[in-house]
Amino acid sequence: MINYVIIAIVSLAVGFFVGYMMLGVLNKKARREMEAEAELLKKNKEIEAKERFIALKAEHEQQVQQRNAKVQASEVKLQQREMQLNQRQGDLQRKTKEADAIRENLNQQVNVLENKKREMEQLTRQAVEQLETISGLSAEEAKERLVENLKDEAKTSALSYINEIMDEAKMTANKEAKRIVINTIQRVATETAIENSVTIFHIDSDEVKGRIIGREGRNIRALEAATEVEIIVDDTPEAIVLSGFDPVRREIARLSLHQLVTDGRIHPARIEEVVNRVRKQVEDEIVETGKRTAIDLGIHGLHPELVRLVGKMKYRSSYGQNLLQHSREVANLCATMASELGLNPKRAKRAGLLHDIGKVPDDEPELPHALLGMRLAQKYKEKPDIANAIGAHHDEVEMETMLAPIVQVCDAISGARPGARREIVEAYIKRLKDLENLALSYPGVIKTYAIQAGRELRVIVGADKLDDKETELLSFDIAKKIQDEMTYPGQVKITVIRETRAVSYAK
Repeated sequence: MINYVIIAIVSLAVGFFVGYMMLGVLNKKARREMEAEAELLKKNKEIEAKERFIALKAEHEQQVQQRNAKVQASEVKLQQREMQLNQRQGDLQRKTKEADAIRENLNQQVNVLENKKREMEQLTRQAVEQLETISGLSAEEAKERLVENLKDEAKTSALSYINEIMDEAKMTANKEAKRIVINTIQRVATETAIENSVTIFHIDSDEVKGRIIGREGRNIRALEAATEVEIIVDDTPEAIVLSGFDPVRREIARLSLHQLVTDGRIHPARIEEVVNRVRKQVEDEIVETGKRTAIDLGIHGLHPELVRLVGKMKYRSSYGQNLLQHSREVANLCATMASELGLNPKRAKRAGLLHDIGKVPDDEPELPHALLGMRLAQKYKEKPDIANAIGAHHDEVEMETMLAPIVQVCDAISGARPGARREIVEAYIKRLKDLENLALSYPGVIKTYAIQAGRELRVIVGADKLDDKETELLSFDIAKKIQDEMTYPGQVKITVIRETRAVSYAK
């Protein structure tokens, strides 16, 4: 602001000086005019300088007021923060005093506890010395006896605890597995096919038997040579028995006999011609059956030889269960269970269909059917997990993927479901006797009864030979031994019975 005033004064002085110089040159009139003009100019300049000074002063005062306001606001904030810090400092000092008091109190309590601990140790030593004096045993000997008693007690308690844990685990862990298996079985239906090693061929009258036998038996010999099946013509009315272990050959013989009897021309040349034609038809039907099975199950990309072997399963039975129906059932079970477990259902279905492929080979190698099926799968370029599932479903090889246990379980489900297979009576009776004899081998057992078709074993023990705790241990041991040494469907319940009878007679 002062600079502007100085500039204005200098401007006035310059103007005055210029006007003065001009007055000396001009005439008086002109000088007077110039003086008047200079005076006017001077007043104007003074007015402008005053106005500028007033404006600058007002602006400066406004800036000073703004700065004063900011300074006051900062001072207020500082005062507030100072008050907060003073308050926090007071709280901190108070808490420090409280902590010091607590620490001092804890130290006093620790000292009291240490004094009590020393007193307890002294009392314990005195009590131990008194007990040793009274019992005549040292502390180590008493400890050993106590440990032995605790071992027996803990063994019994642990057995009861194990039984409770096992029951609880079965109820909880098997719940989801049971649901999966039940849903799988409910969604899969199959027919029950019973196959034997003989086929009965029915005829209209016994006159046909003579024509089948032929002069001096040449027709029946030609038929047996062509079909490799034994043809039994006996006194059975209106029936001829075709005997052979190969169901495909029996089917060829049956169809050939049907065509020969229907046509009426039966002689060795005709027999050979019909058998060859029927064999070709059966082979075509086998391939067609394999293709239709693969299409029905949605399995693609099978090697043609595997397709033929699948079709050949139609004429093969295992324990009275048709092999093709069994394999289809296992395939559907595997797919359903794999879906429930979040695995690939298509691969599981493929492994389930091919798991028994080793039962229908063209030759008869000395190998278990699981290993033979695995080799066939590897030969015809099946995936390694499929081949492993086939070879491991009877534990012939080690399981490497999740498909293997699924195929094994589904194979057991299909074979063990009611009505699937027939059990030989002798094997059934032997299994029941083995159950009873296994329980009889334990000391204290008086009698054993296998009931409910071998699903429950009742064990009678002598009340004077075993107590209640030993009875629980016996039940657990028998169950474990049966599980480790025997093969049985489902589960076996072991019930150990111990009772005391008091008999008196009133006369």
